[in-house]
Amino acid sequence: MKLPPREAAGYFARPDPEKTGILIYGEDAMRVALKRQELIAALIGPEGEGEMRLTRIPAAELRKEPALLGDAIKAVGFFPGPRVAFVEDANDTVAKIVSGAVEDWQPGDAQIVVTAGQLPAKSQLRKLFEGHPNAYAAALYNDPPSRAEIEAELTRAGLARPDGAAMEMLTSLSRDLDPGDFRQTLEKIALYKLGDEGALSPEEVTLCAPGSTEADMDDVLNIVAEGRTGEIGPVMSRLGAQGTAAVTLLIMATRHFRALHAAASDPGGVAQGMGRLRPPVFGPRRDRMARQASGWGMHRLEQALQMLLETDLSLRSAGQHGPAFAIVERAFIRLAMLGRK
Repeated sequence: MKLPPREAAGYFARPDPEKTGILIYGEDAMRVALKRQELIAALIGPEGEGEMRLTRIPAAELRKEPALLGDAIKAVGFFPGPRVAFVEDANDTVAKIVSGAVEDWQPGDAQIVVTAGQLPAKSQLRKLFEGHPNAYAAALYNDPPSRAEIEAELTRAGLARPDGAAMEMLTSLSRDLDPGDFRQTLEKIALYKLGDEGALSPEEVTLCAPGSTEADMDDVLNIVAEGRTGEIGPVMSRLGAQGTAAVTLLIMATRHFRALHAAASDPGGVAQGMGRLRPPVFGPRRDRMARQASGWGMHRLEQALQMLLETDLSLRSAGQHGPAFAIVERAFIRLAMLGRK
């Protein structure tokens, strides 16, 4: 039977232990792996793998030893409880072997879980599971997660459901990050909020979102973009002492000024342009960048990007023109002075 996408999230969280099995397939390998992990954990519990109630069978090994799957579903484990026979990275080359195991399956046997990449409509594996009365075939598409799926991820990470701006930020992040990175971000937030019963705030989401570790470099970028020339030397000395590479600073500066240029040149204005940035920018950082973009204007930002390009060319031949870090510091001072005009 086909498992409709609108029902899949609920089923992965609460699968039916009496089913023969399920095929999970899709183009995004990480998405497939996460849903498979969730489903197997729900079937056998957190101790299931440690109690040897999960048998993993790579499809490549199954092709060499076709009896592996049949033996796994019939085996009687030492520990009581439901069992799973998991076939990984399957395709139609093992369809006949899986079909035989499905036909031999009886109540009490291990449930069969098969994962695969993108499968065409005429795939034998798809036809096997879609046509079976006691098995499911679940296709995973690269659509952004629904609010219900985000709330399920929050619950799994041990977080209360946030309201308002924090939820909007998480929704935006879920659309711009791949599923694995989004889950890691939620786990990071959960660790940050450990022991804190207060509601999740937009500022806390911003702190834990990918890229927040670049906050030290953001300091010098904001100093340059705001024309504070007198502060460039001390902060550059500090970054140099920390071992920050000149090329890294130049890349970050180019990325920052490109974002400002994109916002300043948006037909709908700076506010709308900031909303279109990818990855998205949130909270106080977004307000600050919006002020910078408005202050510079599109034409001066184009000059700034040209200056950064010329610095990049100089950096490639730094041995002829001086130390790389000094080249970048000089460029930052020139940029800050340009911004004050």
